[in-house]
Amino acid sequence: MKTILASTIATTALLMASSAMAATEIQWWHAMTGANNEVVDQLAKEFNEGQKDYKIVPVFKGTYPETLNAGIAAFRAKQPPAIIQVFDAGSGVMMGAQGAIVPVADVLTKGGFKFDKSAYLPGIVAYYSKPDGTMLSFPYNSSSPILYYNKDIFQKAGLDAANPPKTWPEVFEAAKKIKTSGAANCGLTSTWLTWIQTENLAAWNNVSYGSNENGLGGVDVKLAFNSDFFVKHFQSIADLTKDGTFRYGGRTSEAKQLFTSGECGILTESSGGLGDIVKSGMNYGIGQLPYYEGDGRPQNTIPGGASLWVFAGKSDAEYKGTAAFFNFLSQTKIQARLHQVSGYLPVTMAAYDETKKSDFYQKNPGRETPIQQMLGKAPTANSKGVRLVNLPQVRDIMNEEFEAMLAGKQDAKTALNKAVERGNAAIQQAIGK
Repeated sequence: MKTILASTIATTALLMASSAMAATEIQWWHAMTGANNEVVDQLAKEFNEGQKDYKIVPVFKGTYPETLNAGIAAFRAKQPPAIIQVFDAGSGVMMGAQGAIVPVADVLTKGGFKFDKSAYLPGIVAYYSKPDGTMLSFPYNSSSPILYYNKDIFQKAGLDAANPPKTWPEVFEAAKKIKTSGAANCGLTSTWLTWIQTENLAAWNNVSYGSNENGLGGVDVKLAFNSDFFVKHFQSIADLTKDGTFRYGGRTSEAKQLFTSGECGILTESSGGLGDIVKSGMNYGIGQLPYYEGDGRPQNTIPGGASLWVFAGKSDAEYKGTAAFFNFLSQTKIQARLHQVSGYLPVTMAAYDETKKSDFYQKNPGRETPIQQMLGKAPTANSKGVRLVNLPQVRDIMNEEFEAMLAGKQDAKTALNKAVERGNAAIQQAIGK
């Protein structure tokens, strides 16, 4: 009995000691799929193996909108993760969630790490900061929309595979030639019609998307993307849809599959979509986002992708672990690799400089394009970004009207007028007016 009792006490003590020494688990909810999901898992693995105090646990929660909704529901149930990845459209929602989040600048400082805003790419950090400069979230996977094209399809269609089209009229003509020549069943497709073909179309061409500097100057915004400029652009897309020259893939990144499968010859998509395009093994090229000719154009693109937000109400150990993880992600070697492997923009200036010094851009033509698009010119009132308190809802409204247009149920002018009218009403309701 004495032996059994001693053994039990020893085992209990050992279990208690093991429990005390167990790493603090930090849940990271994300929306990454395909090659980018592999990057998430690899980063978590490297961080976890590099120290013993904390364990990052990545949890896939669906698409960007689904992940945001899951996080909101979890917070209301008082069971949120420590870290959640929120896409650019959800930034206004998170910023308006008073008391729900802890600014990442505070998390890093409390964790004992020095926070220097100047170390990050200015165009990116500004998008995820308060007007006073406080960085609210960590810009994990910022991106810029660019043009991808299938070089083999270009050659079959008699197009110059070394020189992708630069303006939208040139893109539309190239798409027609691809379709009529039989080089591919579809000439052009695009992911994210809201982010690329509306929000970035406005910024890149220095045209107003909405009042109050597209929402950055105040929450009471009147949408303006039903002007003649937008109507002309979307009517061109609607006309190309009639014979299949333009193919609609879906509301988010679904159209990428139409490109990687060889169905369509040209794709406008996030720079962050590069991983899956490389993985497909296709002979691809990269060009800048198309624009319309005019004084001062192109201007600058605005960031997409997502950032990492920290929920309030977590333990000190979780915050310290989160700070350590963000510090790990900020390392130059990590950021440079993340940029080079995924196509997302390097978050820090040091990672950008390191990549340039390595001759990576010379060896990989087009890979610097998304950065140059964003940093080439100082932003204007039209090109700082879009910040609506309910941007995900407004995007849903826009998508509904775009889909009716692409189905031939209405023309572009009607679609955009209805989207603006419904969007304005939704904004007024969201701000309590």
